[in-house]
Amino acid sequence: MKYQDEYMAIYEDFKRNSKFFQAIGNETRQGILLFLIASGEKGARVNEITENAHLSRPAVSHHLNVLKDAGIIHCRPEGTSHYYYISIKQHLPHLYKLNKDVGAFLKEFYKDDQEELENFEKMGIPLN
Repeated sequence: MKYQDEYMAIYEDFKRNSKFFQAIGNETRQGILLFLIASGEKGARVNEITENAHLSRPAVSHHLNVLKDAGIIHCRPEGTSHYYYISIKQHLPHLYKLNKDVGAFLKEFYKDDQEELENFEKMGIPLN
């Protein structure tokens, strides 16, 4: 198979990041993540997230658990409250590697098509 090494690298990257992508692939969870980003470092309590998302508390808890299981958010207890906040540092090296491997594949795939390579550059997608 042509490009087998590149294909396998990307395949492994996707496998490594599958929980992350599944968690952020849901529109409701995307909204929760955007709300948590807007909430800053302190994060937000479940009732604040519930109010913002216009969902039931059990539904929000389900989505928060998916995001927690994927390692995208964490929960910090403060007195009787629990604050949820974004924490994706552990994912960044894996996402960077996926991006790099896809870029290497595209560069190899389009190596004979200078126009297409220039289009990627114009879109701000350097293929290093």
